[in-house]
Amino acid sequence: MVVSLSKVEQSAPALVSLYKTAGASVESRGLSGQSVAVYLVVDYSYSMRPYYQDGSVQALADRVLGLSAHLDDDGTVPVVFFSSGVDSLTEIALEDHEDRIDRIVAGLGSMGGTNYHKAMDAVVRHYRESGSTAPALVLFQTDGAPTSKSAAEKRLCEAATLPIFWQFIGFGSQNSGQFRFLRKLDELAVPEKRPIDNAGFFAVGRDARSVSDAKLYDLMLSEFPTWLAAARAQGIVPAGQDSQADAAPGPALPDIPAPAARRQGFWARLFGR
Repeated sequence: MVVSLSKVEQSAPALVSLYKTAGASVESRGLSGQSVAVYLVVDYSYSMRPYYQDGSVQALADRVLGLSAHLDDDGTVPVVFFSSGVDSLTEIALEDHEDRIDRIVAGLGSMGGTNYHKAMDAVVRHYRESGSTAPALVLFQTDGAPTSKSAAEKRLCEAATLPIFWQFIGFGSQNSGQFRFLRKLDELAVPEKRPIDNAGFFAVGRDARSVSDAKLYDLMLSEFPTWLAAARAQGIVPAGQDSQADAAPGPALPDIPAPAARRQGFWARLFGR
Protein backbone atom coordinates (compact mmCIF):
# COMPACT_ATOMS: atom_id res chain seq x y z
CA MET A 1 0.00 0.00 0.00
CA VAL A 2 3.05 2.26 0.06
CA VAL A 3 5.50 3.16 -2.67
CA SER A 4 8.93 2.41 -1.22
CA LEU A 5 11.56 5.06 -0.62
CA SER A 6 13.90 3.22 -2.97
CA LYS A 7 11.34 3.41 -5.78
CA VAL A 8 10.89 7.14 -5.24
CA GLU A 9 14.66 7.62 -5.19
CA GLN A 10 14.92 5.77 -8.48
CA SER A 11 11.90 7.16 -10.35
CA ALA A 12 11.52 10.67 -8.88
CA PRO A 13 14.62 11.72 -6.91
CA ALA A 14 13.43 15.36 -6.81
CA LEU A 15 10.43 14.23 -4.74
CA VAL A 16 12.31 12.35 -2.03
CA SER A 17 12.08 15.22 0.45
CA LEU A 18 8.36 15.60 -0.19
CA TYR A 19 7.88 11.86 0.22
CA LYS A 20 9.61 11.87 3.61
CA THR A 21 7.68 14.92 4.85
CA ALA A 22 4.38 13.45 3.69
CA GLY A 23 5.20 10.22 5.48
CA ALA A 24 5.58 12.05 8.78
CA SER A 25 2.16 13.67 8.34
CA VAL A 26 0.51 10.39 7.37
CA GLU A 27 1.92 8.74 10.48
CA SER A 28 0.93 11.60 12.78
CA ARG A 29 -2.66 11.40 11.51
CA GLY A 30 -2.84 7.67 12.20
CA LEU A 31 -3.09 6.76 8.53
CA SER A 32 -0.04 4.53 8.21
CA GLY A 33 -1.04 1.36 6.38
CA GLN A 34 -4.33 2.85 5.21
CA SER A 35 -4.98 2.45 1.50
CA VAL A 36 -6.49 5.59 -0.05
CA ALA A 37 -7.30 6.46 -3.67
CA VAL A 38 -5.91 9.98 -4.10
CA TYR A 39 -7.26 12.33 -6.80
CA LEU A 40 -6.20 15.81 -7.84
CA VAL A 41 -8.65 18.30 -9.35
CA VAL A 42 -7.19 21.52 -10.76
CA ASP A 43 -8.93 24.77 -11.68
CA TYR A 44 -8.22 25.86 -15.26
CA SER A 45 -10.32 29.03 -15.21
CA TYR A 46 -8.88 32.28 -16.60
CA SER A 47 -8.16 33.76 -13.15
CA MET A 48 -5.81 30.83 -12.48
CA ARG A 49 -3.32 31.96 -15.15
CA PRO A 50 -0.80 33.48 -12.66
CA TYR A 51 -0.70 30.26 -10.64
CA TYR A 52 0.25 28.26 -13.71
CA GLN A 53 2.85 30.80 -14.74
CA ASP A 54 4.60 30.94 -11.36
CA GLY A 55 4.73 27.17 -10.89
CA SER A 56 2.19 26.96 -8.06
CA VAL A 57 0.09 24.31 -9.80
CA GLN A 58 3.13 22.18 -10.61
CA ALA A 59 4.30 22.47 -7.00
CA LEU A 60 0.90 21.29 -5.79
CA ALA A 61 0.96 18.34 -8.18
CA ASP A 62 4.41 17.31 -6.91
CA ARG A 63 3.24 17.54 -3.31
CA VAL A 64 0.17 15.45 -4.05
CA LEU A 65 2.38 12.79 -5.63
CA GLY A 66 4.54 12.76 -2.50
CA LEU A 67 1.45 12.17 -0.38
CA SER A 68 -0.15 9.63 -2.68
CA ALA A 69 2.99 7.50 -2.59
CA HIS A 70 2.19 6.75 1.08
CA LEU A 71 -1.48 5.95 0.50
CA ASP A 72 -1.56 4.25 -2.90
CA ASP A 73 0.97 1.84 -4.35
CA ASP A 74 0.91 2.65 -8.06
CA GLY A 75 2.77 5.98 -7.99
CA THR A 76 0.10 7.59 -10.19
CA VAL A 77 -2.58 10.19 -9.42
CA PRO A 78 -5.67 10.69 -11.62
CA VAL A 79 -6.09 14.40 -12.45
CA VAL A 80 -9.05 16.45 -13.66
CA PHE A 81 -8.53 19.91 -15.15
CA PHE A 82 -11.78 21.89 -15.20
CA SER A 83 -13.11 25.32 -16.11
CA SER A 84 -16.56 25.81 -17.66
CA GLY A 85 -16.42 22.08 -18.36
CA VAL A 86 -13.89 19.29 -18.06
CA ASP A 87 -10.76 20.29 -19.97
CA SER A 88 -8.50 17.29 -19.35
CA LEU A 89 -8.80 13.83 -17.84
CA THR A 90 -5.25 12.67 -17.29
CA GLU A 91 -2.70 11.38 -14.78
CA ILE A 92 0.54 12.40 -13.13
CA ALA A 93 3.13 9.79 -12.28
CA LEU A 94 6.31 9.69 -10.23
CA GLU A 95 8.52 8.84 -13.18
CA ASP A 96 7.11 11.63 -15.36
CA HIS A 97 6.29 14.45 -12.95
CA GLU A 98 8.80 17.09 -14.07
CA ASP A 99 7.08 19.95 -15.92
CA ARG A 100 4.04 17.69 -16.26
CA ILE A 101 1.56 20.51 -15.67
CA ASP A 102 3.07 22.71 -18.38
CA ARG A 103 3.02 19.81 -20.82
CA ILE A 104 -0.66 19.11 -20.12
CA VAL A 105 -1.69 22.75 -20.33
CA ALA A 106 0.19 23.21 -23.60
CA GLY A 107 -2.33 20.90 -25.22
CA LEU A 108 -5.45 22.55 -23.79
CA GLY A 109 -7.62 25.27 -25.25
CA SER A 110 -8.56 28.64 -23.80
CA MET A 111 -9.13 28.98 -20.07
CA GLY A 112 -12.80 29.32 -19.20
CA GLY A 113 -15.18 29.76 -16.28
CA THR A 114 -15.62 27.67 -13.14
CA ASN A 115 -17.98 24.71 -12.80
CA TYR A 116 -17.14 22.44 -9.85
CA HIS A 117 -19.94 19.97 -10.45
CA LYS A 118 -18.67 18.76 -13.81
CA ALA A 119 -15.27 17.93 -12.32
CA MET A 120 -16.98 16.22 -9.39
CA ASP A 121 -19.04 14.08 -11.75
CA ALA A 122 -15.86 12.99 -13.54
CA VAL A 123 -14.16 11.99 -10.28
CA VAL A 124 -17.17 10.03 -9.04
CA ARG A 125 -17.53 8.17 -12.31
CA HIS A 126 -13.81 7.33 -12.40
CA TYR A 127 -13.89 6.12 -8.80
CA ARG A 128 -16.94 3.93 -9.32
CA GLU A 129 -15.68 2.35 -12.51
CA SER A 130 -12.02 2.00 -11.58
CA GLY A 131 -12.75 -0.89 -9.23
CA SER A 132 -10.98 0.83 -6.36
CA THR A 133 -11.34 -0.91 -3.01
CA ALA A 134 -10.17 2.05 -0.93
CA PRO A 135 -11.79 5.23 0.34
CA ALA A 136 -10.92 8.25 -1.78
CA LEU A 137 -9.33 11.58 -0.92
CA VAL A 138 -9.99 14.25 -3.56
CA LEU A 139 -7.68 17.26 -3.37
CA PHE A 140 -9.75 19.86 -5.18
CA GLN A 141 -7.89 23.10 -5.98
CA THR A 142 -9.59 26.33 -7.03
CA ASP A 143 -9.19 30.09 -6.70
CA GLY A 144 -12.84 31.04 -6.42
CA ALA A 145 -16.52 30.20 -6.30
CA PRO A 146 -18.24 28.21 -9.06
CA THR A 147 -20.56 29.61 -11.66
CA SER A 148 -23.33 27.25 -10.53
CA LYS A 149 -23.28 27.15 -6.74
CA SER A 150 -26.50 25.14 -6.53
CA ALA A 151 -25.12 22.38 -8.78
CA ALA A 152 -21.91 22.13 -6.76
CA GLU A 153 -23.79 21.93 -3.46
CA LYS A 154 -26.17 19.31 -4.86
CA ARG A 155 -23.31 17.13 -6.10
CA LEU A 156 -21.50 17.32 -2.76
CA CYS A 157 -24.62 16.34 -0.83
CA GLU A 158 -25.40 13.48 -3.22
CA ALA A 159 -21.83 12.20 -2.99
CA ALA A 160 -21.97 12.04 0.81
CA THR A 161 -23.22 8.44 0.57
CA LEU A 162 -20.03 7.45 -1.27
CA PRO A 163 -16.63 6.68 0.31
CA ILE A 164 -15.16 9.92 -1.06
CA PHE A 165 -13.86 12.91 0.92
CA TRP A 166 -13.50 16.27 -0.83
CA GLN A 167 -10.68 18.46 0.47
CA PHE A 168 -11.00 21.88 -1.18
CA ILE A 169 -7.81 23.96 -1.44
CA GLY A 170 -8.09 27.68 -2.15
CA PHE A 171 -5.37 29.57 -3.97
CA GLY A 172 -5.74 33.19 -2.86
CA SER A 173 -6.22 35.26 0.27
CA GLN A 174 -7.91 33.49 3.16
CA ASN A 175 -10.07 36.60 3.63
CA SER A 176 -11.25 36.67 0.03
CA GLY A 177 -15.01 36.81 -0.51
CA GLN A 178 -14.46 34.31 -3.32
CA PHE A 179 -14.11 31.59 -0.70
CA ARG A 180 -17.38 32.31 1.09
CA PHE A 181 -19.09 29.53 -0.86
CA LEU A 182 -16.35 27.01 -0.09
CA ARG A 183 -16.72 27.77 3.59
CA LYS A 184 -20.43 27.15 3.18
CA LEU A 185 -19.75 23.74 1.60
CA ASP A 186 -17.42 22.90 4.47
CA GLU A 187 -20.15 23.71 6.98
CA LEU A 188 -23.28 22.29 5.32
CA ALA A 189 -25.63 20.91 7.94
CA VAL A 190 -25.52 17.24 8.95
CA PRO A 191 -27.87 15.37 8.69
CA GLU A 192 -30.29 17.96 7.31
CA LYS A 193 -28.44 18.34 3.99
CA ARG A 194 -26.05 15.39 3.95
CA PRO A 195 -25.66 12.27 6.11
CA ILE A 196 -22.01 12.97 6.89
CA ASP A 197 -19.52 15.83 6.70
CA ASN A 198 -17.71 14.84 3.52
CA ALA A 199 -15.75 18.03 2.76
CA GLY A 200 -13.10 20.33 4.15
CA PHE A 201 -11.63 23.65 3.06
CA PHE A 202 -8.48 25.67 3.62
CA ALA A 203 -6.82 28.53 1.75
CA VAL A 204 -3.06 28.80 1.21
CA GLY A 205 -2.77 32.48 0.31
CA ARG A 206 -1.61 34.15 -2.87
CA ASP A 207 1.69 32.25 -2.94
CA ALA A 208 0.91 28.59 -2.36
CA ARG A 209 4.58 27.71 -2.73
CA SER A 210 5.42 29.68 0.42
CA VAL A 211 3.44 27.27 2.60
CA SER A 212 5.84 24.70 4.03
CA ASP A 213 5.50 21.13 2.86
CA ALA A 214 4.84 19.93 6.42
CA LYS A 215 2.06 22.47 6.98
CA LEU A 216 0.43 21.76 3.63
CA TYR A 217 0.37 18.01 4.26
CA ASP A 218 -1.11 18.54 7.70
CA LEU A 219 -3.82 20.73 6.16
CA MET A 220 -4.52 18.20 3.43
CA LEU A 221 -5.06 15.49 6.04
CA SER A 222 -6.60 17.57 8.81
CA GLU A 223 -10.21 16.39 8.36
CA PHE A 224 -9.80 13.14 6.44
CA PRO A 225 -9.21 10.84 9.46
CA THR A 226 -12.31 12.20 11.23
CA TRP A 227 -14.40 11.64 8.10
CA LEU A 228 -12.97 8.13 7.68
CA ALA A 229 -13.96 7.15 11.21
CA ALA A 230 -17.46 8.61 10.77
CA ALA A 231 -17.86 6.96 7.35
CA ARG A 232 -16.98 3.60 8.86
CA ALA A 233 -19.41 4.15 11.71
CA GLN A 234 -22.20 4.78 9.19
CA GLY A 235 -21.24 1.91 6.88
CA ILE A 236 -20.22 4.21 4.03
CA VAL A 237 -16.76 2.68 4.39
CA PRO A 238 -17.20 -0.79 5.93
CA ALA A 239 -15.51 -1.11 9.32
CA GLY A 240 -12.28 -3.05 9.35
CA GLN A 241 -11.73 -2.93 5.60
CA ASP A 242 -11.09 -0.48 2.78
CA SER A 243 -13.61 -1.86 0.34
CA GLN A 244 -16.75 0.04 -0.52
CA ALA A 245 -18.47 -3.08 -1.79
CA ASP A 246 -21.18 -3.06 0.89
CA ALA A 247 -21.62 0.70 0.97
CA ALA A 248 -24.68 2.54 -0.28
CA PRO A 249 -24.64 2.69 -4.08
CA GLY A 250 -24.88 6.47 -4.15
CA PRO A 251 -26.75 8.72 -6.58
CA ALA A 252 -27.18 8.15 -10.26
CA LEU A 253 -24.98 10.43 -12.29
CA PRO A 254 -25.39 11.78 -15.81
CA ASP A 255 -23.14 10.61 -18.58
CA ILE A 256 -20.05 12.80 -18.84
CA PRO A 257 -19.00 12.90 -22.48
CA ALA A 258 -16.43 15.70 -21.99
CA PRO A 259 -15.94 15.90 -25.78
CA ALA A 260 -13.22 18.55 -25.61
CA ALA A 261 -11.22 16.92 -22.86
CA ARG A 262 -7.89 15.25 -23.43
CA ARG A 263 -7.86 11.77 -21.93
CA GLN A 264 -5.05 9.48 -20.88
CA GLY A 265 -4.67 6.05 -19.33
CA PHE A 266 -7.73 4.77 -17.48
CA TRP A 267 -9.59 7.97 -18.36
CA ALA A 268 -9.29 7.09 -22.05
CA ARG A 269 -10.62 3.59 -21.47
CA LEU A 270 -13.43 4.92 -19.29
CA PHE A 271 -14.67 7.72 -21.55
CA GLY A 272 -13.45 6.39 -24.87
CA ARG A 273 -10.76 7.96 -26.99
